[in-house]
Amino acid sequence: MTSTPRRPNAPSEELPRELIELGQQIAELSPGVTADLDAAYNRVVDSVKRRRRILALVQEALSQLRLDIKYLMFDLEVTRKERDELREQLDS
Repeated sequence: MTSTPRRPNAPSEELPRELIELGQQIAELSPGVTADLDAAYNRVVDSVKRRRRILALVQEALSQLRLDIKYLMFDLEVTRKERDELREQLDS
């Protein structure tokens, strides 16, 4: 009794095309060989998914950092203008 492996049905936007093709080729092998390669393939798939999640988190953090820097630069500019205005008031 053979079950349909989940490898070939993985969404293409989640996994690279080459990895999906490899999963399909593994699924076509004999059951004894497939069982040996299944665990390794699943570890690779999990690793790819984990790396994509980490990359998404890093990209999100960088976007937030860029926004925070823009706000800080704006605050710095306003603070400098206020300082200069106060200096002019003190001088006059």
